[in-house]
Order: sequence, then structure tokens, then C-alpha cells
Amino acid sequence: MRASLLQIAVNEGESVESRRQRAAALVREQAGADLVVLPELWTTGAFAFEEFAGAAEPLDGPTREVMAKAASDAGVWLHAGSVPERAPAEDGAGEGVLYNTSLVFSPAGDLAAAYRKIHRFGFDKGEAVLMGAGDSLVTVRLPDTVLGLATCYDLRFPELFRALVDEGAETLVVPAGWPERRRSHWTLLARARAVENQAFVLACGTAGTHGGIPQAGHSVVVDPWGEVLAEAGPGEQVLTVDFDPAAVAGTRARFPALKDRVLGLAEPRR
Repeated sequence: MRASLLQIAVNEGESVESRRQRAAALVREQAGADLVVLPELWTTGAFAFEEFAGAAEPLDGPTREVMAKAASDAGVWLHAGSVPERAPAEDGAGEGVLYNTSLVFSPAGDLAAAYRKIHRFGFDKGEAVLMGAGDSLVTVRLPDTVLGLATCYDLRFPELFRALVDEGAETLVVPAGWPERRRSHWTLLARARAVENQAFVLACGTAGTHGGIPQAGHSVVVDPWGEVLAEAGPGEQVLTVDFDPAAVAGTRARFPALKDRVLGLAEPRR
């Protein structure tokens, strides 16, 4: 299986529409890949908090339209990163809640899944107060693997990933806007989630600077033993790697640690 992680630069000064079209062009260039992944909040930048409300769009908004066509043109499964989603107002009046929402498209351009980020970053400011929290686990079945969806700050919460494994996940996809100053945590946590869940981790970050925060880049693909198969540098880059999804079942059979789980966790699926 071939995956391409699009570590695009998100810099101040480029319009949302310009970046949207540029990202779509990069997706089309990956024809021949099986899965393409974009980063978190790449339309605005994960730290460009003041841009969230103005750039928010409904689930069927312009990013969905452009990315659906790009996935169809390239004939790939596309995890189109996340966008600031504005949900419909429940009472039909006023503005709805904002969410940090990831979109996954089939090679036909159909929306296969949407995941609203569960863990919001910022403590008492930023995303944590500007956006609502998702409350649903999301997996997507591809022909050769099952994706488990998470986003950026989610990476720090291992219980989410264990729950995704219980739902059948074998490949954990994590788009992010991770800051350079905590880059060592990025790689460490991606490897930890791979090792403890005996799963592939595809972690795609942004390059550039937005909201005054330099981005870490260094997108990474980790195998079920925690070995780094490929890692990007700090700048804009397409990171492409071939991996064998069957290695997940092989690893879990040879070293069946998941069968020894206790402490109140759900019974793993066999």
C-alpha cells in the first residue's frame, strides 16, 4: 500500500482559496497512491485562531467540493486533513458551533467519513474555547486496512487510540498543526501510539508559520514495532512510503500483548 503525506506550508499572506487550490493540485499529483493525507486546519492554520470563524464552512462547503474532485481525479483515498466546520444552528437561527473536522473521501469522490476532533488544544484559550468537542470514534474501512482517525492534540491521549483499535483500526491517521518548539514530543508520541497499539501511524503535519507559531513539519510514518519508515524535514514536502498493512496482523500474532489487557478496558476484537 502506498501513502503520500502532503506536508504543505501554511504561511500568513496566502489566501484560503489559493491554498485550497494548491492542495488540490498536490493531491492530483499523487495519482497511483492508495492513500493521501493532508494536515490539520491547513486552510487557516491551527494557531490562526482569529481566522477560524471567518473561514469556517459547512460540511458540504467549498473544501469538501474541491477535495472530493481532487480525490476522484487522482483515484485515491483522501484524508483531506481538517477544516473549521460550522455546524447548522440547532434552532435554525444564529450561527452554529464550530468544530475541527476531518474529511475522508473515497476514490470516487464520495465523503466516506467526517471526524470532529475530540481533544481541543489551548486549555483556557484558542481552540479549546472557540470550538466544540467531537464525541464519536471514527474508523474507515479501505480495501487493505482500517483507518482510525485522530487529530493533533488527540495524540497525547492513548485511550482514544486504544478505543479505535477496539473498533478494528489497523492504521492510525493523525493530521496535525504541531509547533516546532514541541517537535520532540511529536515523534515520540507517534512512535508510542504505534508500539502500544501494534498499528501503523501516519502523522502528517504542516510546515511554515501561522498565528506567529513556527510549525514542526517532520511528518512521519511509523510501523507496528515503532520503527520509523519515513520522516519528512521541516519544509513543505510530499512524504511517500510503501507499507504492508498485513504487518499489523503479523505483529499482533507474534507478540500478542493486546490479549493481556486488563484494567477495565473493552475486550479487544479478535
